[in-house]
Amino acid sequence: MNSISLVISDVDGSLLTPDKRLTEAAIQAVKRLAERDIGFTITSSRPPLGMRMLIEPLNIQLPLGAFNGSLMIDPALKMLRRTAISASAARRAIDALKTSETDIWLFTADRWLITRDDGRYVPHEQHTIRMAPVMVSDFEEFTDDASKIVGVSADPEKLARCEMAMQVALAGQAKVVRSQSYYLDITPAGEDKGTFVETLAKRLNISTRNIATIGDMQNDLAMFAKSGLSFAMGNAEDNVKAQATRVTDSNENDGFAKAIDQIMALD
Repeated sequence: MNSISLVISDVDGSLLTPDKRLTEAAIQAVKRLAERDIGFTITSSRPPLGMRMLIEPLNIQLPLGAFNGSLMIDPALKMLRRTAISASAARRAIDALKTSETDIWLFTADRWLITRDDGRYVPHEQHTIRMAPVMVSDFEEFTDDASKIVGVSADPEKLARCEMAMQVALAGQAKVVRSQSYYLDITPAGEDKGTFVETLAKRLNISTRNIATIGDMQNDLAMFAKSGLSFAMGNAEDNVKAQATRVTDSNENDGFAKAIDQIMALD
């Protein structure tokens, strides 16, 4: 097993509990990494503003990956690198989501745009990312500035079918993958959490073999594939667990901190 010099974690479903809390065990686990000179950062489908509440309690000093890694920010939220969805792909994604009858959100680098408040997932997301949405009549004027488009549905099987269909329809034009059972993320082509791992490795002049990753969803598989050691959360789906090096406990039972304990025990 390669020595680990950097840990990159997903946020929702991994670092945080189901009710979006950062536990004391998680905070102390990150402190133990720092004491061993092992770097730590996060990557998430969240927008930059949705990650800011984690930076101070975890004392994150390294770049963070927003929008599944397609936008890199520093701990002061300064943009370091950004790739947007092409306007043509954004329009195709929006049209396809309308056809599938899912709600649609569009995120720019600094705004969350909606056309209606569903009374369920909009309040949930606002609580999660601590960011208010902006109501618009349609998305046409924002298609050339889209960092992420989200299809939202309470029907997970429907959204899984939509994911497969859109992966075919948008092949080579955009990345399509679920970040939650109820969220389908459309992000820039050629960018994902795996490319974030590679970009950060180059920036820090370390090998990806010396990076450990922690995640729970389909959008985390790309970083599993690029890291030397990967942990699937106990709450992950079976196909996610199958593609990880190891499986830790669930996010209800401090699985993140337990994964860190395993990393610390490697040396």
